[in-house]
Amino acid sequence: MAILITGGAGYIGSHTCVELLNAGYEIVVLDNFMNSKPEAIKRITEITGKSFKFYNIDLLDENSLDEVFLENNIEAVIHFAGLKAVGESVYLPLHYFHNNITSTLVLCKIMKKYNVKKLVFSSSATVYGTPERFPISEDSPLGALNPYGRTKLMIEEMLQDLYVSDHNWSISILRYFNPIGAHESGLIGEDPNGVPNNLMPYISQVAIGKQKELNIFGNQYPTKDGTGVRDYIHVVDLAFGHLKALETITYSTGIDVYNLGTGKGYSVLEMIIAFEKASGKKIPYKIVEPRPGDIAVCYADSVKAKRKLGWVAKKGINEMCEDAWRWQLRNPNGYEKIQDIESPHFIGSEAFFIGNKS
Repeated sequence: MAILITGGAGYIGSHTCVELLNAGYEIVVLDNFMNSKPEAIKRITEITGKSFKFYNIDLLDENSLDEVFLENNIEAVIHFAGLKAVGESVYLPLHYFHNNITSTLVLCKIMKKYNVKKLVFSSSATVYGTPERFPISEDSPLGALNPYGRTKLMIEEMLQDLYVSDHNWSISILRYFNPIGAHESGLIGEDPNGVPNNLMPYISQVAIGKQKELNIFGNQYPTKDGTGVRDYIHVVDLAFGHLKALETITYSTGIDVYNLGTGKGYSVLEMIIAFEKASGKKIPYKIVEPRPGDIAVCYADSVKAKRKLGWVAKKGINEMCEDAWRWQLRNPNGYEKIQDIESPHFIGSEAFFIGNKS
């Protein structure tokens, strides 16, 4: 029995694949490389020394996805795949609605066809909109402020309705806050396309010299230093959260929502100071206009995840910055120019094993 990972070559997906393999799971991975690089797939095996089956397909391709389920004995699905840039979603809302929502509908349709009713869904704290109180708990009011967040919220509501229609489903919805950091090996990490949308890769690229300076989007928020405050969580801690959620849905039915965060908020300026300490580099910056859809403060109440999943974030801000800097130093251009994994095997839905098949 295998766990299907959609978007498994992505930032969070690749780290979760590593921890699943290390924990002894058999995995099947699919990705279309819209927001990821083929090299990440190779490096998962380099870290773990384990093989797995990979498909280069788009979740919107229903026939190819059907073949994946036909060819593999899938037990459960962890669903990462989707477009994820808040700012971009404001200008391309139809693209985000079609890609994120339709692809999830296709996935659930095929899961139902093959009687695979165990799902961990990658959601986001953006579903909370402008929070009324802090820390943000799972029962806080919902109201996404941008198309990206609304796609996550719509999918959550769709999954709630799916469970109401069929109580054999077992679904964990994970609302994560701000993942940063990288695997301690420095082999996998966040490799955004173009100019980064997220703070940590932007800081890292300034430190390595790829970007001239950091743009801070607004300094007039009602926070301690005027810059936005977020709950930053190490991506490896986040990966372990998925393992805990997977364990829970394996032996139960129902649907539940969990925040995955540290419960601590750091401002942009505090993050700059922490990264300067970790890297020994000075980070030049300038203040620019706030981005559409951004909010002032966002940090989690993760007590429910601790109580029901047995999960808690363990890594602190210094470790997050140190690991992010190690990744950037070892990979100054991300996964760029290390694309030898690409081959005819990536055509259509044909699959192949990464690593030495045992």
